[in-house]
Amino acid sequence: MIPSNSLAFVGLAVLIVIAPGPDFAVVMKNCLMYGRKAGLATSLGVMTSLLVQGLAAAFGVAALVVKSAPAFNALKVVGACYLAYLGVQALRAARKGERVQGPSRGGRGFRQGFLSNITNPKVLALYFSLLPQFADSLPQVLFLAATHALIGLAWLLVVVLVLGRLRRVFERSRVRRGIEGVTGVGLLGLGVELIVMPGR
Repeated sequence: MIPSNSLAFVGLAVLIVIAPGPDFAVVMKNCLMYGRKAGLATSLGVMTSLLVQGLAAAFGVAALVVKSAPAFNALKVVGACYLAYLGVQALRAARKGERVQGPSRGGRGFRQGFLSNITNPKVLALYFSLLPQFADSLPQVLFLAATHALIGLAWLLVVVLVLGRLRRVFERSRVRRGIEGVTGVGLLGLGVELIVMPGR
C-alpha cells in the first residue's frame, strides 16, 4: 500500500505546506487575534478540507474539475471572493478598532479554515498533477493524500504554538489594528492572485 518513493513525496509535501498561502494567512490571523483555540480550529478545518480534496483526487473528481474550464474557473472565482470577504472583514476591524468576537465560537474558525482551502483550485490542480507521479493505485493515492494532510496539520500546529506565545504582544489595540490591517491586505492580495491565475 505504501509507495516505494513515499519519502520523496514527504520531502516535497513539506516544501509545499510551508510555503505561505491562504491557509497560512487565515490561521495566522485567527491565532494572533483570537488565540490558540481559534488557530487550532482553523487548522483542523484546513486539514479536513485537504482530506476531502484528497478523496476527490482519488476518485477522479479532481480530474473532472481541473479539466473543465467552467468548473475550474467557477471554483477560482468563489475562492477569490471568499478571501476578499475575509480581507475586507479584517480591514473593517482595523479601521474601527473594535474587538470582534473570536471565530472559535460556533465553529467559525473551523469553517474559515475549511472554506479557505476547499475553494482553492490550486489544491485540486496540485493533487491532480502530483499524486499520479507517486502512486499507481487508489489505496496509494489515499495514503499520500492523508500524509499530505497530516504534514499540513503538523506545520500549522507549529505555527499556532509559536504565534500563541506572541499573542500578548498583539493584545495592544494599536498593534492588533496593525495586524488586522496587514492580514486584510494580504488576504485581498491572495484573492487577486487567485483570480488572475490562468484558467483551464
